[in-house]
Amino acid sequence: MGWSYRGDARRPARGDRIVADIARTGSLVVREFGGGRAGEIAAHRFLGSPEVKPSAIFADVSARTALACAGRRVVAAQDTTEINFSGADRSRPGLGLAGDGKSLGFFIHPVVAIDAQDGSVLGLAGARIWTRSLTKVGNNQKRPIEDKESLRWIEAAETAASVLAPAAGIVVVGDAESDIYQLFARKPAGVDVIARSARDRRLLDDASLFATSDAFAQRATGTVIVAPRRGSAASRVADVEILSGNVVIPKPKTKALNTGAACSDASSLELSVVVVRETSTPAPGEGKPLLWRLLTTLPVETAEDAGEVVRLYRLRWRIEEVFRALKSDGLALEETQTESAHRLFNLAALGLVAATRIVQLVDARDYSPRPATDIIDASLIEPVDTISKTREGKTERQKNHHPKGSLSWLSWTVARLGGWNCYYKPPGPKTMAKGWKRMAAMLEGYAIAKVKSDV
Repeated sequence: MGWSYRGDARRPARGDRIVADIARTGSLVVREFGGGRAGEIAAHRFLGSPEVKPSAIFADVSARTALACAGRRVVAAQDTTEINFSGADRSRPGLGLAGDGKSLGFFIHPVVAIDAQDGSVLGLAGARIWTRSLTKVGNNQKRPIEDKESLRWIEAAETAASVLAPAAGIVVVGDAESDIYQLFARKPAGVDVIARSARDRRLLDDASLFATSDAFAQRATGTVIVAPRRGSAASRVADVEILSGNVVIPKPKTKALNTGAACSDASSLELSVVVVRETSTPAPGEGKPLLWRLLTTLPVETAEDAGEVVRLYRLRWRIEEVFRALKSDGLALEETQTESAHRLFNLAALGLVAATRIVQLVDARDYSPRPATDIIDASLIEPVDTISKTREGKTERQKNHHPKGSLSWLSWTVARLGGWNCYYKPPGPKTMAKGWKRMAAMLEGYAIAKVKSDV
């Protein structure tokens, strides 16, 4: 990846190797992905180096993502996930309180770039990793947002605007926790925002947001796939009606929003609202009827406009897939035995990169119009092509028919290296991870040979 590290010239290769080892083993436990005592020691040395920081890791990854987003309309999905070491939080120096206010842990808030047209994951635009204080803070209502964790939603939008500048359009999407006035008031120029409403706000005419939006005219009807509830493996299909309209929201009168930098925020905001309301009754055990109230800076004058807002918001779910690949359903970051905050944050950054890469490769296993340079450097296309040809068989079905240089072409090669036989079912994440490990080793050998040749 060309990591932005100073010092030891071997460090970039070690970073790439660790990401490949993490993907191969499906683990963030150092003794497992290290592959032996020597690998474990090398990994610990890398993670503990003062020159290695999440910001350096994300800087190079985001540069690749920017290239993948060039000329495309992009959804920048942002969300926060918690890493809680409850029951295993002793000897974790540098960590503060997790979300339960008792155990030690930390938080990760990434921005994942998603193609607005086909829903494919394009890469990471950036991420913030932090831990809280060991002592609880005072009243949040009196503190300016610059002193709150909520600032991450605004900073993420700024990161998306900066990193994804080559994109043809950027829509920042967040869940109910991102419903804060300043996110809309301070959004970067050229960026639109969609956030699910979390509270019934007072409007400029003293009416309430919920009552007003629930009385909007119906724009369309349709169906929405509802994600499975926790503990359930099945999703469900909900019959919904879509309403839309416009509202004017005044700046809240809390002290935090009327002192310091907040004084320059607009005194009111005109926003669009799309209501997605389930008209059918869920079966027992399927939870409450679906109800989304989406606040957005996008226009919703027509049924097509409202439907587009709903479609873009639903792409937010892709960041949840990255989280699952990082945590209990995938790399199991919570199970790592790494202790210090510095090492943990670096490991989490590498894990986030690996989780995103796995999702991208699985996306491309059948067909993807994306280029392979979403994941590898352009200089590696020819070496990968050489590898790909050695994995082709004699029958037509055993040929790599994907266009050379495409992400599908790369995914086919990785799958073959991972043991896929081109028959039966498509390759899964474990096969992809195994194949990526083998490819990383081959490409590293190619890079070393090329350096020697150049010398």
